Amino acid sequence: MTFKLPELPYEYTALEPFIDSETMHRHHDKHHKAYVTKLNAALAKHPDLAGKSLHDLLKHIDDLPEKLQAPVRNNGGGHANHSLFWRLLTADAPQAPTGELLERIEARFGSFKIFKEEFTAAAMGVFGSGWVWLVLDQNHELQIMTTANQDSPIMTGNMPVLALDLWEHAYYLKYKNERLDYVQNFWKIINWPLVAELV
Repeated sequence: MTFKLPELPYEYTALEPFIDSETMHRHHDKHHKAYVTKLNAALAKHPDLAGKSLHDLLKHIDDLPEKLQAPVRNNGGGHANHSLFWRLLTADAPQAPTGELLERIEARFGSFKIFKEEFTAAAMGVFGSGWVWLVLDQNHELQIMTTANQDSPIMTGNMPVLALDLWEHAYYLKYKNERLDYVQNFWKIINWPLVAELV
């Protein structure tokens, strides 16, 4: 299987002013593309894995040949994380989830406001590069978690339903060192209907 860079589901300018066009070009066309290219190069040496999906590779990463684990963790994780991230962003974002998704968030965290506060705090607590997630854990319960670098929640048996990229290349051109401004603006471009589908 040869993995491919997915096209963005919107124009590069669609998320402005919250995420600028230059960042989107560099982030998608350069960084994400590099993960795909390096993943395919690593897997080319293991034709026996050609039928494996990206989800399977990440879920069973400990079963892979030792020399392949780091390339799949870094580049497979990067490909999976970004492929979801692009879809979770939209120019026509509702300001909050509704229906069953909202009910589940309120039941788990107490209120949507508390959830936002805890998610934001988790994002600000990530040292260096990484991600903050809302996931379904192995008991199908909503949890906030963070991962370092390009690690995927799939590797620990969790299913990501909301993701925020905290690598500097995701925001530094526009926000410089003001990560909190980037995180706060993220709430204005979330594709909540997709999150509801994933949950």
